[in-house]
Amino acid sequence: MKKAIAQKHALFAEKAGYTQNEYLLILNPHEELRNKIKAVKDEFYDKYKAPNARWGKPHITLVKFAQLEMMEERIINRLKTVAMGYHPIKVELKDFGSYPSHTIYIDVTTKEPIKNLVKEIKPWQKMLKLNDDNKPHFIDEPHLTVSRQLKPWQYEEAWKEYSQKSFTGRFIADSMLLLKRHRGDMPYQIAGRFEFQNLPVNTKQGDLFV
Repeated sequence: MKKAIAQKHALFAEKAGYTQNEYLLILNPHEELRNKIKAVKDEFYDKYKAPNARWGKPHITLVKFAQLEMMEERIINRLKTVAMGYHPIKVELKDFGSYPSHTIYIDVTTKEPIKNLVKEIKPWQKMLKLNDDNKPHFIDEPHLTVSRQLKPWQYEEAWKEYSQKSFTGRFIADSMLLLKRHRGDMPYQIAGRFEFQNLPVNTKQGDLFV
């Protein structure tokens, strides 16, 4: 009985737009480069048995946040405005870096244009904040994750190898993607694609906080 009531409440909340989603705003490499990076991740998984390397698709994260479904349209409209006024980004990837003692990534050497894009989004972070326990997380150091949530032994062994390895890749990011999923679900779905058009966009400062 209790389960039936809970399901009824969940269904009502979803219809009313109160469903909570997890969102990722990302830059997506072209298919050939994605396949090249996927091969790196698969090799990492085969050698170090780190599940995150296997299922995480290659991308550069700009922002991670959680928000109600009912806010999605407003967020999408803001992202459209940012993208219209931003220019395509040349992204250069070279070799590997790490966050001791849990993450190994492919380094982005052309960080500044990506950092500046993130700065364009930060002024309206209030819209991306679900509550005090769920604030948006802006990525200030762009990178492309090979694997995260590593155990200490996985990190130590892998970093000995990957600190000596080389990797090169490049792509033009001509858009950003908004991905979403219901909390805890897998995988993410595309909620929107926003092309960088480098147009003069006049946004009233007050509108940023609507």
